[in-house]
Amino acid sequence: MPSSRTLTDDDVAVLNTATGLKMLLAEPKIDLERALRLTRYELELRAMQAQLVTMQEWIIREGKRVVILFEGRDAAGKGGAIRRIAAHINPRHYRIVALDKPTAEERGQWYFQRYVNQLPKPGEIVFFDRSWYNRAVVEPVNGFCSDSEYVTFMTQVNGFEKMIVDSGTALIKIYFSISQEQQAVRFKAIKRDPRKRWKMTPVDERAQELWHEYTHYKEAMFEETDTGVCPWIVLDANRKSDARLEAIRLLLSAIPYQHDEPEAAQ
Repeated sequence: MPSSRTLTDDDVAVLNTATGLKMLLAEPKIDLERALRLTRYELELRAMQAQLVTMQEWIIREGKRVVILFEGRDAAGKGGAIRRIAAHINPRHYRIVALDKPTAEERGQWYFQRYVNQLPKPGEIVFFDRSWYNRAVVEPVNGFCSDSEYVTFMTQVNGFEKMIVDSGTALIKIYFSISQEQQAVRFKAIKRDPRKRWKMTPVDERAQELWHEYTHYKEAMFEETDTGVCPWIVLDANRKSDARLEAIRLLLSAIPYQHDEPEAAQ
């Protein structure tokens, strides 16, 4: 419902921007609170996207290597967050990796090999939309790996990540956390939208039914792999806009890039 509260001077200034006016007129019935929330989100997003450009320029200039893992339940908003982060940075210096199921050749390799092949070169950021942690949660829940393969992964993953970090690569692990109710709402929205139905896989279809199994393996993952070298950062993703902004704040604070000071006007 529209709010009856008095607008502050700051509220009026926000709504008087081009973005604010667009949000006000987006719906037949004006909802000031919604327009304010969406406008503040868009303005903050744009400001932080500019900082991401500065951050990437530093990564390129210094030849840094950055890996960012985006994990979470189905429909948690991982892909949308990655798209907002990557929207304005230089496409020649980042990659989004979302690997399909392993090929027959890959199944015969060391589990981590195909992920090693995707690690960044100097001056590059790699975003993993799901990562090697498929074996920690999705695979055991759905019977895609054996018990021994799961145990082997869990005994090797911390050492694998330490090797990545010791090589000079920054490794950031983000988990998008949503409630069972919110996942159900998002699944319904996906199914209703013919443009998004492709997102629903057989694995997604069983996610609600297997909710508690996912929770068991997720908690085991955190218990074993939340280390001092590579800690997990868990974001509340029940509201997508808040999670996207928080993910960007996290990256901007985790990467020690140099903020370029603007030159004084002549």
